[in-house]
Amino acid sequence: MTTPTIATVTPPAATAPAGPRASWAAVLALAGFEARRLLTRLPVLIAFAVYIGWTVWRTRTSFEGFPALQDADRATQAAPLLVGLAVLLSANQAVLRSRRYGTERHFAVLVLPPWRRTVAHLLSLVPAVLLVAVCVGGQFGWEALKPGAVGNGSPGELLVGPLSVLLLGTFGVLLARLFASAFAAPLLLVVLLFSSLFAAVFQDDDASRWLMPVVGEYSTRTLPSELLDRPAAWHALYLAGLALSVASAAVLLSGEGAGSRPGFGRGRGLRGRFVGNWSVHAGLAGAVALALLGAVMQSGGVSARTEKARTRYSTAPQDLQKCVERDGTSYCAFPEWTPRTGHWAEVVGQVRSLAGDAVQDRPLVVRQRVEARYGLTGDAAMAPLTDPNQVSVGTTWGGNRVPEFAVAVAGVLVTGKEAEVGAMCDGRLVTVMWLALAGRSDPLSDLSDIRLDDSTSGSAVVVSETEPLYMTAAHTELVRELLDRPREETGAKVTANWAELTTPKVTTDRVAQLLGLDAPEEADECLQ
Repeated sequence: MTTPTIATVTPPAATAPAGPRASWAAVLALAGFEARRLLTRLPVLIAFAVYIGWTVWRTRTSFEGFPALQDADRATQAAPLLVGLAVLLSANQAVLRSRRYGTERHFAVLVLPPWRRTVAHLLSLVPAVLLVAVCVGGQFGWEALKPGAVGNGSPGELLVGPLSVLLLGTFGVLLARLFASAFAAPLLLVVLLFSSLFAAVFQDDDASRWLMPVVGEYSTRTLPSELLDRPAAWHALYLAGLALSVASAAVLLSGEGAGSRPGFGRGRGLRGRFVGNWSVHAGLAGAVALALLGAVMQSGGVSARTEKARTRYSTAPQDLQKCVERDGTSYCAFPEWTPRTGHWAEVVGQVRSLAGDAVQDRPLVVRQRVEARYGLTGDAAMAPLTDPNQVSVGTTWGGNRVPEFAVAVAGVLVTGKEAEVGAMCDGRLVTVMWLALAGRSDPLSDLSDIRLDDSTSGSAVVVSETEPLYMTAAHTELVRELLDRPREETGAKVTANWAELTTPKVTTDRVAQLLGLDAPEEADECLQ
């Protein structure tokens, strides 16, 4: 009789439950997957294409090639908001994808509880934020490498763009945890767009404007970097704290927190979902504290020390400047602008050469000036200098500022005092405008640029750093005729008749006669 063989079955080894390390590995894997999908979403691709294209196109000619870096850093802040809005929408749609396609129940068999999936979605925002940071750094670096760059940028200002994208992205995730509807994010985008339009109106000293991601303060004048007194670092801390607060709230609203027991978050309503581990609550409290600290510290306004410094820069610039001498002219500039003296000297030398021997030995002082008492948004005109042979030059350069400065130099060479140039409306103005424009590569274009109405005929106001000038139609007619003639021929007549051409109250008809022109046909009436 055969003894039956009893098979021994070895029980399978117990599978070790997935530990925290495996869970976090899964979080990172999901974050990488979602990051790739986020960066390839059509709204994000379009936003980045527009942002990068606009940045490249604008930066080629921005600041006329002569940027002040304390302005260039703020110029990097507004454009990333477009990317931030696209990231908000795409991140929101990514979190709602499982609900939209009815696959939410399948996540129950995975090692990732809802709160870890939320963390993964939040981490997926990091590559987009870093890409914006690279773009911001590239834009600012491009400005800093331009030969005409001066001044100093602020790291706090440069952080605003990337932090704004992070903040908007976390809002998208939070919105998905609050509302299951796919229409919530588009509705929020509309609200944000309208809010930004209304917020643009409030650009005064109201501290509440600093609660917005981007606080733009722009004027036609550039202030020295030590006079800005913008709370850039505190504002960056405020944005970072606010983004972390929104992210922590999204994790808590996911229904479970780190280490929470199974079944947490299954209650109905907001109270049933807003639960979590003490560490998540502590993180939220810390993030809120950072946001509050930044919000309070950034609302202090301009300090008394800065107000005093602004007044000193505006009323006594000579006490703060360093002067260098070139070919008989002293150039006095604020410390950050000393590299610009070479550009100023080139214009002065050009105007002097056209006037000939009559003014070659006349000493000039080119003094940089700024009106800083009204802050970053002030555009008040500066009063002309009353001392003889002194010329004002501003803190901006390039473009229209060059022929404007040439007119100022020519005006002082002709009248002797900057204070007399603005009140001049006789035949001397023809000589002034020819001296300023004849040496330029495109004098008619420069004539149009410095006139308030961009015209090259008729009467017009000529823009200046100090008091504007007024050209009658007769002045314009003669200047155009002179610019069409050979420069050497007119220059010889200007030199030969310098004394009479620069006599106060010389008539326009007499100037035309001295320079070999017919009497003007246009009207020669000055503004009263």
